[in-house]
Amino acid sequence: MRAIVIDATGSPDVLHLSEIARPITVNAEFLVKVVAASVNPIDAKSRAGAGVAAAFGAFPVVLGNDFSGHVVESPYTSHPIKVGDEVYGMTMVPRFGGTYAEYVAVPATCIAKKPTSLSHVEAAAVPLAALTAWGAVVDVAKAHEGQRILIHAGSGGVGHFAIQFANYFGARVITTGSTRNTGWLRDLGASQVIDHTLSRFEDVTSDLDVVIDLVGNLTEETATRSLGVLKPGGLIVSVPSGAWPTMAEDAAAAGVRATGYKVPADGATLSVISRLLESGDIRVFVDQVFDLDQAAEAHTALETGHTRGKIVLTVSPG
Repeated sequence: MRAIVIDATGSPDVLHLSEIARPITVNAEFLVKVVAASVNPIDAKSRAGAGVAAAFGAFPVVLGNDFSGHVVESPYTSHPIKVGDEVYGMTMVPRFGGTYAEYVAVPATCIAKKPTSLSHVEAAAVPLAALTAWGAVVDVAKAHEGQRILIHAGSGGVGHFAIQFANYFGARVITTGSTRNTGWLRDLGASQVIDHTLSRFEDVTSDLDVVIDLVGNLTEETATRSLGVLKPGGLIVSVPSGAWPTMAEDAAAAGVRATGYKVPADGATLSVISRLLESGDIRVFVDQVFDLDQAAEAHTALETGHTRGKIVLTVSPG
């Protein structure tokens, strides 16, 4: 099969097209023909040598977590998801092969039927970002009416879902973004948009219940500065891995609670999200689409930090 692989970590230029063996399914796994795969920050971090790169075994490595496509092999004939069904989901690189490839083997617990209202390109943009947002906002922060939640980087892949989930469950959403995204972020459900090019968020908001930190301390100490806008005992959920090594100590000193978050490949929760997508309560936004052999260009675009929503690779004909 055709796949984008890396033979070593490095710049986007290490991504290249290759012919590799099609994966073999074992136990309760599906074989899926991938139509589209999305590009996530964890892909770029891992490609560069951070992220999950420490767990890479032998090269070449195929990156990519999200997919949308067609079932080629089902683990058993009575499974409710059949051969030929349109599905989407995520896998966990490098424990499983990545989705920048024509086929992927996926555990049955990591898959869901694709929402019929979405194209494969749109569906591929959902799983990792939406599941991360759901985990941080719904499972950890327990978003509810009357709560005030600040979501950093609301225009990104995770952020644009986080705003919608928090709003859906009744919270008052405040988010940070750039001037060009202000109107769009309000359309997603943000009650207040703080233009980070004009104001520092700590100067215009305070006494918050929750901060969903999608930036960490990699940019202007965003995570540490966020402690000051929480009410006593408030909660910060910091999603970027390795971006705030002193999180627990800093939060304790500020009198607030803090936790990281790691997303599971949870097909059951994805099925719940599917219903919200089908009803129109939640929307996915795809900013740019690249062909599979343009993976390096897709990573370069992602690393500019100016993506609105998601970037997706088209892998096979739909």
